[in-house]
Amino acid sequence: MEKDEIIKMVREGLEGMTGVGKTIVLSDEDRKVIAKLEEKADQMTLMGLGRGDNKGVKAVLQSDVIIPFQTTMEYKWPCGPNVLLMHEDTVVGEDINDPEKLQSFENDAESLVIGNIVVYDKGFLTALNSKSDPLVVVMPPKPCDEVECLSHVCNAILASPSPPTDEYLKEKMGLQSVHGTGSFLLGFNFECCQCD
Repeated sequence: MEKDEIIKMVREGLEGMTGVGKTIVLSDEDRKVIAKLEEKADQMTLMGLGRGDNKGVKAVLQSDVIIPFQTTMEYKWPCGPNVLLMHEDTVVGEDINDPEKLQSFENDAESLVIGNIVVYDKGFLTALNSKSDPLVVVMPPKPCDEVECLSHVCNAILASPSPPTDEYLKEKMGLQSVHGTGSFLLGFNFECCQCD
């Protein structure tokens, strides 16, 4: 199967998913622009908690093909966590979308809940020097089973872009910034290592 045919098949598969709108294929120049935008975004303080590290976008940028796609409120996000709060190599918090689990953290005196972000031990935060020893807000790559199962496709991953990259992608796709719409990045490879 030709690479163009595979890309077409993947785009059609994406566009058939609930809550997915327009798709495009990014160029090498787009990759460079996004890498710079994400580098700047990583230096900003996220949610007042610490600096960012969008591991998802960094992983997608290594893929053979990158397809950004528009999302609406109907789009079903990949299973969480979609945000991890890290201190050195330890996960100290995450986003939680299960209302019951979130409630149990709200009832726990040791935890701090900000929206749907949970810090497991709020005492840890007060002891932390945010200037010299900040938290890192990590957005990990997520698997994309709907694309991974297609023939001639492997290592299909999703990433949630930073706000500046989201704006750039919407502009590339010719979309207005409308409340409830967003963008995601899909990356995949043509060849898989069949190492034993």
